[in-house]
Amino acid sequence: MGEVLQQIEVSLGERSYSVLLGYNILPECVTRLREFCREKDVFIVTDTQVEGYYGKVLGELLRKKGYSPYFYVIAPGESSKTWAEAEKILEVMLAKNFSRQVPLLALGGGVVGDLAGFVAALYRRGVPFIQIPTTLLAQVDSSVGGKVAVNHLCGKNMLGTFYQPCAVWADLTTLETLPRREWRAGLGEVLKYALLGDRNLFSYLQEHAPAILARSPAVLPVVIERCLRLKAEIVQKDERDEGMRNFLNLGHTFGHALEKATGFQKYQHGEAVAIGLVAALSLAARLNMISPGEVEEVLRLMQVWELPISFPETILEDVLLFLHDDKKVEKDEVHFVLPVAIGKVEIKSDLPNEIVKVTLKESCCTVQ
Repeated sequence: MGEVLQQIEVSLGERSYSVLLGYNILPECVTRLREFCREKDVFIVTDTQVEGYYGKVLGELLRKKGYSPYFYVIAPGESSKTWAEAEKILEVMLAKNFSRQVPLLALGGGVVGDLAGFVAALYRRGVPFIQIPTTLLAQVDSSVGGKVAVNHLCGKNMLGTFYQPCAVWADLTTLETLPRREWRAGLGEVLKYALLGDRNLFSYLQEHAPAILARSPAVLPVVIERCLRLKAEIVQKDERDEGMRNFLNLGHTFGHALEKATGFQKYQHGEAVAIGLVAALSLAARLNMISPGEVEEVLRLMQVWELPISFPETILEDVLLFLHDDKKVEKDEVHFVLPVAIGKVEIKSDLPNEIVKVTLKESCCTVQ
């Protein structure tokens, strides 16, 4: 059994919960399940890839403690994050006649967590929900904060709600099986946190960039903990996206538009966010909001991490169109989160479309 290295509290009154962080901590976490579970049954949503790595392990741990686990396995990727898939899961839960006390565990990355959390919020008006994130992106970002949703033809995460988990179990051992591409994609979200609120974290990322890319246990817990604490601090101050939590949208306005323009097929979410960060930095530089030197610092780090920084010019018009489908558009004005320095951002909402187009074309587009 491993050791819980950090226990990070997300303080939201009666909706408060802990994030447990460490290596090989799943056995310890399962022993704590009694805090949230009065039933013998446990319902787990995962995907085919994660189930192959950790489904058997989690199932055995649960059975050893007297639980009866039931797994619902989805196909990996954004194509599963739909209302239709959520309805299928709900039909299974209803057929099993699970009570409101049967916990729903999300074993997987951001897609699994968003979909399972959405279902947990709907089933019998809410059941205990536990996040077990197995990707870097999910561990530093999507597993914490209570945003749960599915996609729609109109855009990403258009159908959803706020539903906080009872706990988050971030076992760093699960990151060892991540494909290299998914690991790099998660680094896009890590970079986002440094840019929006922690210059010291950015300096740490610079200093340890190769070790972070190599998933070194000497630095990884530090990076994930600092991202989680920043996320928790923001969520505690603005649980329902009414103010500063909008800062977490850095890179996402462009990123979501890019994902939609490519049918959610070409880019990992973190890759789209990385390109979105470049777009935000470029737009801020054009508006003289951030120094060129700081932009270059960020781009050098992205180069070390092999993060994407551009997209084909052939889809530029689609990206511009889909910017206006963002959830945070108000009165047809797109809200751009832009860095004014590494570690500080501001929101701009009155930018002419032509400036945005020219900036994207010059800084992010490649001719193909």
